[in-house]
Amino acid sequence: MPRVSVPEPALKAVDIQHSFAELSVLRGVSLEVRPGEVVAVTGPSGSGKSTLLHLLGGLDTPQGGEVWWAGERVDTLDTQVRASRRAGRVGLVFQHHYLLEDLNVLDNVMIPSRLAGQPDAGRARALLERVGLAGRDRDFPGVLSGGERQRVAVARALAAGPAVVLADEPTGSLDRANARLVAELLVSLAREHGAGVLLVTHDERLAAFADRVLHLLDGEFTDELPDYT
Repeated sequence: MPRVSVPEPALKAVDIQHSFAELSVLRGVSLEVRPGEVVAVTGPSGSGKSTLLHLLGGLDTPQGGEVWWAGERVDTLDTQVRASRRAGRVGLVFQHHYLLEDLNVLDNVMIPSRLAGQPDAGRARALLERVGLAGRDRDFPGVLSGGERQRVAVARALAAGPAVVLADEPTGSLDRANARLVAELLVSLAREHGAGVLLVTHDERLAAFADRVLHLLDGEFTDELPDYT
């Protein structure tokens, strides 16, 4: 029988370890996210969720372990090369939208594709249409609502066709209705474009959108449900 080709994970982490001073924050964390798969990492404040996401996104370098994006190990790359790779392979969505106020909506969405050296205004406009902001491409962030700004952030995260989208509490600053809308858009758009998604959250409603949920407690994945109180 012919051999079946299995695609590389969109994101892979192997035995990630990280400390601040003498405080061990991550103690050998491993995970994989496949193309089109949505994985949620949950845990109480201080469990290491945001630190893990920053390491997986190449915003910092783990003190131990390996980080792979679409089959390439990236934790060993120097900062500049890693940033260049990130622009085309990793989409980032945070609790705050981090839009540039002096750029219009279209230019904000196009930032990753410009950094990746492949600006694509047509793709950016198509993404804006999908998040319900068709015709708003020339508006500036100051005239948008909070929910609209976060929808622009979702479009921006997918603008360069990344292998994986990393989202850190992406609905944390939104009301219930907008939170659900943004979560649905993020998950459905990523799946449409074949990107994996890693959601870092303590919100069980957001985690419910995931195919798998991993619980982080005291720097390690556990089968024990964390206490969020």
